[in-house]
Amino acid sequence: MNPDFWTALDQLVGDSEIVIDRPKGSVHPKYPDFIYKVDYGYLNNTSSMDGQGIDVWVGTEKKQRIDAIMCIVDLMKRDSEIKILIGCTEEEKEMIYHTHNKTEFMKGILIRRKSD
Repeated sequence: MNPDFWTALDQLVGDSEIVIDRPKGSVHPKYPDFIYKVDYGYLNNTSSMDGQGIDVWVGTEKKQRIDAIMCIVDLMKRDSEIKILIGCTEEEKEMIYHTHNKTEFMKGILIRRKSD
């Protein structure tokens, strides 16, 4: 793994405001059957492939450290993007992984950060 990647990501997140617009337990605005199991939001004043802020999942670990990323391919939107996982327990990482691999239209891989 390239430690400079994680350092750059730490700087990007550290210099950004995290906005949680879909708290744990909330319903997806377009898909009422989808309930968020982990806080979900974005980094304010950043941009991703969809033109919106870079997506983040924020878990319940006391140490709010970037611990993984999800790389996603969405066949419906015909795009790809990353989602940053911050302070997620192993259980939360598994839930996020399964969330992004639940349908035939979206697939993702989880890349864990090695412990320092």
